[in-house]
Amino acid sequence: RRGEIVGFAGMMGAGRSEIARAIFGLDSHDGGSITMDGKPVRIKSPRDAIRNGIAMVTEDRASYGFVGVRSIRDNIVLPNTDLYARRGILNRKAIRVSVEEICRKLSVKAASIDTLAGTLSGGNQQKVVLSKWLVRNVKLLILDEPTRGIDVGAKQEIYRLIAELAAGGIGVLMIASEMPEVLSMSHRVEIVADGRIIGELNRAEATQDKVMKMIVEGRKQHES
Repeated sequence: RRGEIVGFAGMMGAGRSEIARAIFGLDSHDGGSITMDGKPVRIKSPRDAIRNGIAMVTEDRASYGFVGVRSIRDNIVLPNTDLYARRGILNRKAIRVSVEEICRKLSVKAASIDTLAGTLSGGNQQKVVLSKWLVRNVKLLILDEPTRGIDVGAKQEIYRLIAELAAGGIGVLMIASEMPEVLSMSHRVEIVADGRIIGELNRAEATQDKVMKMIVEGRKQHES
């Protein structure tokens, strides 16, 4: 829902990332449906997802999240040329204004927007990855391990950003291996085991013990 952070909790290999990748059109799916604003949508590729207001920050930031040998500016523009181009020509002034604004909003620490993304700290690289989506009108933001490889101080900044995005009306689907992270950030927790959602807990009732109990019970049922 708009403004809601939903967390996926489960063991490694439970299928959390696979479900998220299928929603974003990175992986094919055998069944199920995706509904946006009460209407069913067909998503066969990331392009379809982006057109429907879905964005995804992937688990492997270095391989799939940004291009280290390109500048901050280039990384933000690459998936968004439709926003800045007219008749095939990029509006460089609009790009500069937009990129500087989103970098200022997310407190990206760099000498300039021409700084190579690969030279930034892990926290600032993640902010650049977020920035490239937040220049768009995003309705659903999928975050797969958003604080992996980031120091403690930068983690707190990312948590703050996620909370602010949700407060601004964006729906957030978050996957994290650290259970306390999922429980503290989520309004609702979906329990995943063997590629299926096997249960749900709201923030008031979600505890690590309850989640683990549901995971174990769900796996036993699947095996039987």
